[in-house]
Amino acid sequence: KIREEYPDRIMASFSVVPSPKVSDTVVEPYNATLSVHQLVENTDETFCIDNEALYDICFRTLKLTNPTYGDLNNLVSVTMSG
Repeated sequence: KIREEYPDRIMASFSVVPSPKVSDTVVEPYNATLSVHQLVENTDETFCIDNEALYDICFRTLKLTNPTYGDLNNLVSVTMSG
């Protein structure tokens, strides 16, 4: 396990919480809800990013008429890098 090999390191997790506006898969919210417990138990920092908020930032702030997954991923990567 990573935690055992590097006990002095901070373990962080970045997760995108699903939204019906961006994805139409029915089980995504259910799977995300079930996984949050594991994330909280096994990491020091858990960052949950709202997929709908990402979409709204791309649409309203960045003025993208049809944001792609690449646009959303770029926004997440900027968030992760600080």
